[in-house]
Amino acid sequence: MIIAVDFDGTIVQHRYPEIGNEIPFATATIKRLIAEQHQIILWTVRRGELLQEAVDWCKERGIEFYAVNKSFPEEEETCGHAKVDADLFIDDRNLGGLPDWGNIYRMIKEKKTWKDIYTETPECNRPKKKRWFW
Repeated sequence: MIIAVDFDGTIVQHRYPEIGNEIPFATATIKRLIAEQHQIILWTVRRGELLQEAVDWCKERGIEFYAVNKSFPEEEETCGHAKVDADLFIDDRNLGGLPDWGNIYRMIKEKKTWKDIYTETPECNRPKKKRWFW
């Protein structure tokens, strides 16, 4: 499976243009997916030096991406923010937000949806709903 993964807010906490702290289990899960023969693309708005810092940060933690901001390594560089061709996108801007990396791994490995995982979780362990006005 080809999986595109965002960097800021997904692998690390949002601190752009700096690099935030790692989100728990992000790099371990990505390394495991790579070991299981998934092709992982780093898909981020970072460009130039900021992009290289993110790639280096990941490389220092043992993550070598299949491609970076491209669908495949040999693809020509683009000027804009082209969407890559992937089977799955992991991004903190998903509708519903970013599940924890343990659940992300389960969804990929067990071919389950977020709804499947959520309904298996006992209600007492579910995140509490935010209440905005009362």
